[in-house]
Amino acid sequence: MKRIGIICTAVLMLLLGNTAGAYAQQEQQQDKKQQQDQPAKKQGKPETQAQDKKQQRDQQNKQQQQRVQQDQQNKQQQQRVQQDQQNKQQQQRVQQQQGQNRQQQRVSQQEQQQRIEQQQRSVTQYRQNLDQQMRLSQQQTAQLQQQNRMAQYRFQQDYYERLRQQQLRLQNERDYNYNNDPYYYTGWTYRYNRGGSYYQTNRYGADLLRQAVNYGYQEGFRVGQADRQDRWRSNYQDSYAYQDANFGYSGRYVQQDEYNYYFREGFRRGYEDGFNSRYQYGRYSNGRYSILGSVLSGILNLESLR
Repeated sequence: MKRIGIICTAVLMLLLGNTAGAYAQQEQQQDKKQQQDQPAKKQGKPETQAQDKKQQRDQQNKQQQQRVQQDQQNKQQQQRVQQDQQNKQQQQRVQQQQGQNRQQQRVSQQEQQQRIEQQQRSVTQYRQNLDQQMRLSQQQTAQLQQQNRMAQYRFQQDYYERLRQQQLRLQNERDYNYNNDPYYYTGWTYRYNRGGSYYQTNRYGADLLRQAVNYGYQEGFRVGQADRQDRWRSNYQDSYAYQDANFGYSGRYVQQDEYNYYFREGFRRGYEDGFNSRYQYGRYSNGRYSILGSVLSGILNLESLR
């Protein structure tokens, strides 16, 4: 009996050992499976993060585009408002000018006719002089090429072309309506001194005198630059543009010698600035040279008659 009990005990212990081993093996297999599943889960996490980042970038880009569009719309709106304001101001200036024109003293019909006849004679003479000046311009252009003054040669070619365009405009204005031009029926409002003598004009003539000085400064600056680039000696009087002094003149409002005089006054100062690379008498703004207002006022010295 004791032997049978021992045998039963051994069999029971063997069965329990096998069961425990099976459980242990099963747990090891489950742990191994969990370890295999964990990398897979870890592998899926970066993919999700990449998608989230892409969505975030897309959202940021979309917001940026919306901000750019909004800025453009705001800018366009501001431009429209500014344009409307400028148009309104321009209309106000026009209306104010029209009111001033109505208030200006109108000369008699006889004096108006005398101005027109005198101006027609001046225009005819100017056309003849301009033809002669065009021929002289071509001669000097050839001389500059022989002297190898290439910067001055290019300027001279450009100046000649602009004179030619000016000549064509004069030819197309042979039927100019003087009776509708306010210069010829508006009384004198300014006087100025030139060479010890006083002359009178209205605002249309005064504007042309200002133009003469400014055009002279612009051309003089370019000629001075060209001489400096060609390493040529300083001599503004040697320039054909200075000798001609007719650029911008239409033959009306002031006599040709008056326009020439004030053109040369601006030219001399522009040449000095251009040759010496400075802005003592003028400035450069919006792509063009212009004489300083204080210098312009000193040259013209216009005095109001009212």
